[in-house]
Amino acid sequence: MPAPVETPRSPAARAAFGFAVEHRLTETTAIPGAHVDANGGPFRGRTGTITTPHGTIRTPAFVPVGTAATVKAVLPESMAQLGAQALLANAYHLYLQPGADVLDAAGGLGAFMNWAGPTFTDSGGFQVMSLGSGFRKVIDMSAAAAAGDDDVATGKERMARVDDDGVTFRSHINGDVHRFTPEISMQVQHRLGADIMFAFDELTTLHNSRGYQETSLERTRRWAQRCVAEHARLTEERAGRPYQALFGVVQGAQYEDLRRTACRDLAAMGFDGFGIGGALEKQNLGTIVRWCTEELPEDRPRHLLGISEPDDVFTALENGADTFDCVSPTRVARSGTVYAPDGRFTVSNARFRTDLSPIDDGCDCYTCAHYTRAYLHHLFKAKERLSATLTSIHNERFVVRMVDGARESMADGTYFEYRDEVLGRYYAGRS
Repeated sequence: MPAPVETPRSPAARAAFGFAVEHRLTETTAIPGAHVDANGGPFRGRTGTITTPHGTIRTPAFVPVGTAATVKAVLPESMAQLGAQALLANAYHLYLQPGADVLDAAGGLGAFMNWAGPTFTDSGGFQVMSLGSGFRKVIDMSAAAAAGDDDVATGKERMARVDDDGVTFRSHINGDVHRFTPEISMQVQHRLGADIMFAFDELTTLHNSRGYQETSLERTRRWAQRCVAEHARLTEERAGRPYQALFGVVQGAQYEDLRRTACRDLAAMGFDGFGIGGALEKQNLGTIVRWCTEELPEDRPRHLLGISEPDDVFTALENGADTFDCVSPTRVARSGTVYAPDGRFTVSNARFRTDLSPIDDGCDCYTCAHYTRAYLHHLFKAKERLSATLTSIHNERFVVRMVDGARESMADGTYFEYRDEVLGRYYAGRS
C-alpha cells in the first residue's frame, strides 16, 4: 500500500484556511451531565469558526446550494442579505456548462457569480450514484429495500459507469461522453476556485450489498489518496491563487465498522476537513454522524452532505456536524411549499387566496416584510416566475435563521430548550 500523501499545509495555507472550536455543547448545558445521546454518551455539538480566503464561516452553519453557480431563482445579493455565510456549487454541472475554464478566467466561482463570501464545490461523486443508478435528485434510502448492486430507478437508464480508475459519464444535457478521475476532479475544482472542495468519491445507496460497500469504500480510499497527491501538485503549480482547502469524504453507508475505518483512513491523509456523505437512514442519522465525529480529528471541520428536515438538522448538529448543505428549501419553494414555525404548508392552496398575512409574522425576511400569502397564492396560480423567487428567499432565511439560533443557543447554554421549542412547535400538527 503506498504511503499517504498529506495536503500541503504550508504556513501560508494554514493562515488562509483554518478552524477553531469555540464552545462545546457538553460544556454549555445548564445542568452538567443532564443531556446524553441515545448511547448514553455526551453530545458532540460545538460552535466554531472556519477561516477561508474569502471570509469566515461561524459554525454550525447552513450552506445553501447554488448548483450551477446560482441559488435557483434568487440573486446572490439576496442570499447575502438573508444571512447565508457560504454557498455550494456542483463541480460536475459547472464542468459541463459553462466549463471550468470560464470560471477560472473570471477569477473563480465567487467572482463569476458575484458572491463575495466563501464557496464550496462538490467533487462529482454524487453523480456517480445519481446518473449511475438513475435516481437523480430523489434517492430511495429505505433500508427495507432489497440489496441490488445493479439497481436502476424505474423508468431510468444508467448514465454513469464506475471502474477502479474513475467514472465514465454520459452528459444529461446532450449525451456526450465524459471521463472523471480523481485527478480530473481536482483539476476541475482548482479551476472553479472554491475555498473548500471535496475529494472524488463513490456515493453508494442502501440498495447496495455489504460486499459492494466494502469494495466501493476501498476504491474511495484509493481515490482520496490520488486526490491529495493531485491537490498538492496543483496547489504548488497555482501558487499565486488563494489556497483551496480539500475535504475527504466519509462513506460506508449504514455499517459502523466501515464508517469508522473510512474516518481513520482519511484522517491519516491530512485533509483540511471532512465531508460525511453516503447513504444515511433517517432514523440512524445521529448515530452515523456520531460514529464519524468520534473518529475524525477534533481540529478539522465536518460537513454533512445533503440533509433538510429540521429534526435531521438538530440531530446532525448535536452529534458534531459543523456545516451542512441542502437543496430542499428552494426545491420545495418552487412548488409553493413554504416553511413556518408551525410546520410547512403550500401557499398555492385555495385557503390562502384571500389571506392577507405574511408567510410568518415573526420572520424578518424580505418576502415576509413586503408580501402576503394571498399575493404569493396569486403568483403561483398565474404561473409568474416571481413566485419562486419570493418563496425561495423565505425558505432559505428560515433555515439560516434556525441554524443561527442553534449556534447562539449552544454558546449561551440554552441549546436543548431552543431545540425542543423549535421542533415541538414545528411538528405539533403531525401524528
